[in-house]
Amino acid sequence: MANASAPLAGRARTAFLRACRLDVETRKPGNVSVASAGHNMTSAQFIASAGTAASGLFTPGARVGARILDAVRRTFDAVGCNTNLGIVLLAAPLCAALERFGADESIDASRWHASTVRVLADLDIDDARLAYRAIALANPGGLGDAPEQPVHAPPTVTLRAAMMLAADRDSIARQYENGFADIFGAGLDAAGTTTPATEHRAMLDAFLAFLATWPDSHIVRKQGAAVAQSVTRDAAWHRANWRAAGRAAQSPELDAWDAGLKARGINPGTSADLAVATLFVALMTSPMNA
Repeated sequence: MANASAPLAGRARTAFLRACRLDVETRKPGNVSVASAGHNMTSAQFIASAGTAASGLFTPGARVGARILDAVRRTFDAVGCNTNLGIVLLAAPLCAALERFGADESIDASRWHASTVRVLADLDIDDARLAYRAIALANPGGLGDAPEQPVHAPPTVTLRAAMMLAADRDSIARQYENGFADIFGAGLDAAGTTTPATEHRAMLDAFLAFLATWPDSHIVRKQGAAVAQSVTRDAAWHRANWRAAGRAAQSPELDAWDAGLKARGINPGTSADLAVATLFVALMTSPMNA
């Protein structure tokens, strides 16, 4: 596998770190942000996690599973808790896919998407073993035991095959099944063309789009399907009102909803992870980053 060119790798790392910072700079309902800590975590932990995880994710030539495990280990060494497992699981194939581009090749969303699909097709059982170790280390809330290929037992299938078994109950696993179709489809559609003037609105819109379309997997695991479905209905209502009001970067209505979700211990973490991956792609493929 050819390594990404140095300029490309540098731009990609910058885009990833910016997407992670936007995750906490943007006040997204129920999520930890600079403006509103929550769930016993702070924005500083998320920012530190991104910086250290990037070293694992952007290791030249590394397999997807190795990137995942390295990034999760580095995160725990830095902050001592799980702040970014979902982001890492999504970013690792995207980072590996970038290494399939040559130094003089242009990168747009369509070509990156196709490269990511090829990376997913090449995943093997060693990727699964390493990713399972990372997931067990992160120990995400409400993980429980899956009926097939549980993460606390050695996998017997490839990482993509294992993710496909969980795709009906986990939106991150679904990306491994559908070739990141939600990131390159609904996510980018919501984010639109991303510039420094619009990037916070793009992050918020992508987040709300995911939350309004699918019950958040993290909420399902922690509070159950009924609560997750009610949050999805609320998200659709809030997003429609927010967009009708002009898609402002700050919204008192959304801020109040944020406080209410946190008071109930509800964290739409999977929707945030999907939004970070979307902004990584949007920033990297923006004409301003060419």
